[in-house]
Amino acid sequence: MNTSTATSRGAAMWALLSLAIGAFGIGMTEFVSMGLLPQIAGDLLPTVYATSPEEAVAQAGVLISLYALGVVVGAPTIAAFVSRYPRHRVLIALALALLLFNALTVVMPTFELVGLARFLSGLPHGAYFGMAAVAAADLFGAEKRGRAISIVMSGLMIANVVGVPGGTLLGQNLGWRAAYVIVAAVFLLALLMIAFFVPAQPGDAGRTVRHELGIFRIPQVWLTVAIGAIGFGAFFAVYSYVATLVTEVAGADEWVVPIALVAIGLGMTIGNLLGGVLADKSVRRTLVWGLAAIAASSAILALLAHTTVPLIIGLFVFATISSTATPTVQLRLLDVARDHQAIGAALNHSALNIGNSLGAALGGMVIAVGWGYVAPVWVGVALSLVGVGIALFAFGAERRSDARNCRDLAAREFSPEDTGTSPIPTH
Repeated sequence: MNTSTATSRGAAMWALLSLAIGAFGIGMTEFVSMGLLPQIAGDLLPTVYATSPEEAVAQAGVLISLYALGVVVGAPTIAAFVSRYPRHRVLIALALALLLFNALTVVMPTFELVGLARFLSGLPHGAYFGMAAVAAADLFGAEKRGRAISIVMSGLMIANVVGVPGGTLLGQNLGWRAAYVIVAAVFLLALLMIAFFVPAQPGDAGRTVRHELGIFRIPQVWLTVAIGAIGFGAFFAVYSYVATLVTEVAGADEWVVPIALVAIGLGMTIGNLLGGVLADKSVRRTLVWGLAAIAASSAILALLAHTTVPLIIGLFVFATISSTATPTVQLRLLDVARDHQAIGAALNHSALNIGNSLGAALGGMVIAVGWGYVAPVWVGVALSLVGVGIALFAFGAERRSDARNCRDLAAREFSPEDTGTSPIPTH
């Protein structure tokens, strides 16, 4: 294994482990709310909850949307500003921000202030992953960068298998704030380990904010963000309300919710790996057929939702299929980002968290109007089908652009000025 000349294999692995712990904390803070919405609603919105639990849970879903909004805002802006600074210092600062903002979630007394804390907690999310990916790739060298990045991202996957179900179980028994105490402790550990084990790495002093933000002049970047946001929004429309889907629709006890979350986490882990393999073969086909499969699995899940065991199996299958989009959207963004690779990597998290916000908001809306707790699953069907349409439009536009470029190139190569010949008379 070839690591950088200044970093031994063992030291590089410790650095990657440190970054993966931060990724674990991010995965936990992003998703643990979804299993605790009834508890959060009952604590922060007691009057509304006493009158209408459905309306209170729908309002509590706004906290998920606020975190996602923080990611959307923070990922490109922070990534653009920090790319020129030494990476290990930036990572320490981002880990410190994640620690402080999640600690605010624990202590804020009202729904509005908790919402502010959730928004602030989301701001460093995308920049952390973008900077961690660049740092990890540098540690292992260009030929091993995929493996290094996958080690860092494994923290996010493990969070969905262990951290989110464990935090949900803890929050159900000790109060929802207890889950965020654990989140803050994870970020404290990540901060200390990054400070000790991630070696000094220079930034790119030549990068400017203006240059980095030039990525937004590329139409295919916008279309790819839309594919990820709307298509993957289907996943969050379901995941955001999984607790009520299990307890209210299937009629299971609260202790079944962590089991459902483990099923989703395992599906996400498998789907992420499967999506990487399929995307290496064809990004376009994986996106189009993957989004179509999300629609189909969502519809089947809606039909299975009233029985506990089929519901959990359906959630596993649904999460597996949905998570193939994560690496595929990432690769698509890197393909179309040109020389804006760092901010392109961060934009992947913006896209997925727009989907998080959109799915949670639309799911809460259909619950609030009285369509029931299965209604968000049907929202997922609609969102994924819209994602298919955007993907087909984007790829069609790209093919037409490529064809025009080929014709223009051929015309220049065989023009009279280039060949020295006279045009052939047409009469």
